[in-house]
Amino acid sequence: MPVQNDMPPPAGYGLGNAVCAVCQESFGVDERMVNSNGQILHERCFVCVQCFQPFPDGLFYEYDERRYCEEDFQTLFAPCCKQCGKFVVGRVIKAMQANWHPDCFRCEICNDGLADSGFVKNAGRALCKKCNADEKTKKTGRYVCRKCHTYIPEGQHLMYMGEPVHPWHYNCFSCNKELDHLCRKRDTELYCLRCHDKMGTPICGACRRPVEERVVHALGKAWHVEHFVCAKCEKPFYGHRYYERKGLAYCETHYNELFGDVCFECNKAIVGDVVNALHKCWCVQHFTCIGCNISLNLKSKFHEFDMQPLCKKCYEKMPLELKKRLKKAEQTASRK
Repeated sequence: MPVQNDMPPPAGYGLGNAVCAVCQESFGVDERMVNSNGQILHERCFVCVQCFQPFPDGLFYEYDERRYCEEDFQTLFAPCCKQCGKFVVGRVIKAMQANWHPDCFRCEICNDGLADSGFVKNAGRALCKKCNADEKTKKTGRYVCRKCHTYIPEGQHLMYMGEPVHPWHYNCFSCNKELDHLCRKRDTELYCLRCHDKMGTPICGACRRPVEERVVHALGKAWHVEHFVCAKCEKPFYGHRYYERKGLAYCETHYNELFGDVCFECNKAIVGDVVNALHKCWCVQHFTCIGCNISLNLKSKFHEFDMQPLCKKCYEKMPLELKKRLKKAEQTASRK
């Protein structure tokens, strides 16, 4: 530590018995004395033992009862920080086989300070406990508890305050019972499953477990978003339209496939709008003229030919006798 020399000579010292503690010589009548920690020295002897220069402002560093100026003390004795390369004066952090300023010793991933929080050596890097746990999780695929820093059995971790932990580090906010992996979070508090269910939380119609976050209300029940699925393909609806049949929900594709209309042309379930014509069902894009394949709709003028639609232009091109037969068939069908 640096020492400031500002003490007067001790009482009782006179020129006759005063001797310099460095050179052991007496003082002249008009010679100034320097008092350093109880020792009397010539002014010329009060210098750095390394460079023999006076101390700026009387400030010096003492080591093994010898006095050094700041520069020589740092050069000879002060460690060098591995991060910034400057001398470390005062508190020094010794870690990773090196010396550091407290503010320079930081996690190599998140850059948080490690001087007071502790660190973990990971693949030659100094990491904070959080980043070390993240690295272990990435490598093994298993969660590491942020409380005790040990692995958590698969499926038994609890995400609390954004971090995975063993549930048994916490107790139920209501009954104070030690928690297990079935515990639930409500707002910022943790509850055992029994206490949580008493609080009126909706129960999922699929897994029979409480729905803590976003809930879907359908078919007279509550569901986790990911558990409200098509009864056929089991894909979640995620807000898309569903169709109900006998207490089950279906996506549009499979509802039409199982219970909807089948296109006369492609023989597949019709998804979307249906064209009902000639006592048959058609996909909109498949309701076309059998002669020229032009698209038709219910407002178009068409005739039936071979149980399929025929546009007006194609009808006019047909032989007169055939048109008479078609017209007669249409009139007969209209009377039925």
